[in-house]
Amino acid sequence: MTSLPLVFDAPKRGLPPRHLADLSTGDRRDAVTALGERAFRADQLSRHYFTRLTVDPGEMTDIPAASRERLLNDLIPPLFTVVRKLSCDDGTTQKALLRAHDGTLVESVLMRYPDRATLCISSQAGCGMACPFCATGQGGLNRNLSTAEIVEQVRMGAAAMRAGELPGGPGRLSNIVFMGMGEPLANYRRVVDAVRRITEPSPAGLGISARGVTVSTVGLVPAIDKLAGEGLAVTLAVSLHTPDDELRDTLVPVNNRWKVTEVLAAARRYADTTGRRVSIEYALIRDVNDQPWRAEMLGKLLAKHLTTRLVHVNLIPLNPTPGSKWDASPPHVQDEFVARVRATGVACTVRDTRGQEIAAACGQLAADG
Repeated sequence: MTSLPLVFDAPKRGLPPRHLADLSTGDRRDAVTALGERAFRADQLSRHYFTRLTVDPGEMTDIPAASRERLLNDLIPPLFTVVRKLSCDDGTTQKALLRAHDGTLVESVLMRYPDRATLCISSQAGCGMACPFCATGQGGLNRNLSTAEIVEQVRMGAAAMRAGELPGGPGRLSNIVFMGMGEPLANYRRVVDAVRRITEPSPAGLGISARGVTVSTVGLVPAIDKLAGEGLAVTLAVSLHTPDDELRDTLVPVNNRWKVTEVLAAARRYADTTGRRVSIEYALIRDVNDQPWRAEMLGKLLAKHLTTRLVHVNLIPLNPTPGSKWDASPPHVQDEFVARVRATGVACTVRDTRGQEIAAACGQLAADG
């Protein structure tokens, strides 16, 4: 069996100081009273952070100046500085490169569509899954992100939408996808806690609908089963990328531990438990996994293990990284792949490709520094 660089809960190397977003509502009040402040100050801080989307002490005028300084120093320490932001697609796609307190680089991508605004966020700095076609995977794992670092990406994206940074004027962030840097389920507890902060109603959290949140995984079967029991109505996205074990052992090395049928069985259990349809992510790579027979095999396998009503294939035209041997499939190959999957009765759509000219493939900006 191949030795895998799997890290299910990496050491707390470099994690930032405690932050409001790390804490439940009750823990926030305990933290505030431990500082000698009245418990209601925790609710005031929460409203500023989660509802008003601000970390600017100058805007927190309902808190006395002396208390404000003490509370912010202890409960809202700076988490990120913006290294740079790049925009493309007529300004509707914005990628942010963020530097954490320890110099760690993290990326998020904000995308505005006519009917929604989606933020793609990172759950780790780097990734330990070692998928060869992924820029982040080739860089290895630096460290897990804290719950607050995950939530802060969302707060910043929501604030950017509210401020009208993208064309179309002020708007609301509606969708969160854990498809940035890292394997979310390898940072399980912090990701689940972050999902709770993201979805809890204001002022406990950001108040984004759980149905607008997607958590992706390469197929960590025990973690998928654990997530099913959390009571979260989030969408599960499984990065399958090929239906056959022989190729997947190479494309997604975790397949050496949990084979395709095991991953799909876990996905079925998740769908049965939550009632949510599972998304199958499939990066289409020229002459690697784009053959018509693989499309037919994929569709038949999903129809058998998940049934057609519980699954949807999200085909992703590969966003190649500079110097990579991997390339996107040509349009006619992509079209035939979609048709072959649909012929099995399984829904299949092609993801809207965004941000190629701003290195929007996960890990590219961080790799460049």
